[in-house]
Amino acid sequence: MNYETLLYAVDGPIATITLNRPEHLNTIVPPMPDEVEAAVERATREEAVRVIVVRGAGRAFCAGYDFGGGFRHWGSALETDGRWDPGKDFVMATAPQLSPTKKLASIWSCPKPVIAQVHGWCVGGGSDFALCADLVVASEDAVIGTPYSRMWGAYLSGMWIYRLGLAKAKEHALTGRPLTGVEAAACGLINRAVPFADLESVVADLACDLARIPSSQLAAMKLVVNQAYEAMGLGTVQTLGPILDGLMRNTPDALQFIAQAESEGVRAAIADRDAPFGDYAFAPADRRPDPRNVIEP
Repeated sequence: MNYETLLYAVDGPIATITLNRPEHLNTIVPPMPDEVEAAVERATREEAVRVIVVRGAGRAFCAGYDFGGGFRHWGSALETDGRWDPGKDFVMATAPQLSPTKKLASIWSCPKPVIAQVHGWCVGGGSDFALCADLVVASEDAVIGTPYSRMWGAYLSGMWIYRLGLAKAKEHALTGRPLTGVEAAACGLINRAVPFADLESVVADLACDLARIPSSQLAAMKLVVNQAYEAMGLGTVQTLGPILDGLMRNTPDALQFIAQAESEGVRAAIADRDAPFGDYAFAPADRRPDPRNVIEP
């Protein structure tokens, strides 16, 4: 199978799915969610594969959904006669056959363990995707956050909520403040943070450890943990979140945000949103990813 937005490779028992839009920080556009879902299904069906690694090419894991042009690259799936159609939006947000969130969350429902190898920017929908993995290992200088908490979105996969306790979940939901890889590991959002130079080897060693365990045993342990979180309402949150996301993309404030991005450029809109907080692209250098840290697929 040929992919437009990712690379798929298998080395022994380990399949690696690499988001491959490095010039755009691996932002999410069609057909990326469909291709991720297809690649996960492919790895699931390949009997020799026991572990899946997801990562991003270039300087970032994934900088979220590409909102260039006001999301119009999703076209008729969200619009009727060139205008936002809330009925279409909620159908796309909730139908497993259509929903980008559900397609990306295929790494959660896959019976094989998935490790997210995170570096650089891992924000917005990119963080929702990464946190659906079973294990998340990040470089220490990675930046993980949801700037859409401030404008133009809502939690999608719900994993920020379920990986954090109430106090921290509310704090990040309401402020949108990001975490470095070190901070994310310290508060339990992810499993480990390591120097970028060690990231690939640490993930490879972890994947090899998992691959030594029978696939049925891995599937059983993943299933029992996932079912506990499903029983706590994860599926309900994953239905509500994308519906709210559609609404928050079309409020008067959100439409003004997009209009500014189209007339003045995306950076100008982001500056108005994030510069007052002094974070994301406007953070001090020690709270931004090192641009020299690049994954060559």
